[in-house]
Amino acid sequence: MFSHMMVGSNDLAKSKTFYDALFGAVGAKPGIHDDRGRLVYMHNGAVFLVTRPIDGEPACPGNGGTIGFGMESPAQADAWHKAGVENGGTAIEDPPGVRENGAGRLYLAYLRDPDGNKLCALHRIAS
Repeated sequence: MFSHMMVGSNDLAKSKTFYDALFGAVGAKPGIHDDRGRLVYMHNGAVFLVTRPIDGEPACPGNGGTIGFGMESPAQADAWHKAGVENGGTAIEDPPGVRENGAGRLYLAYLRDPDGNKLCALHRIAS
């Protein structure tokens, strides 16, 4: 259903440090700058971009929005979370761990990136 996801940033250098570490923790390569100056990350068939807003206004996070990233294991989610916190992200909500709800057992870890975008690492635990 999705082709890509993009978030805005007020400081692309800070975002590159954060996202290179975050995605590097799950085996992705560092981001590259495209011809428009956007950061582009490609991994496992997914594309994630970081850009300065084209309208010239400051970037801001969406209220109520979360971008989720699939993880292969709880250990991978923990490495993702740790890399994010160590590179300018902020841990939010409950600490990484198992949550049970109508969707089953999930291992979740939440962060905000340096611009305040809410991110989630998600691993579905087999029943």
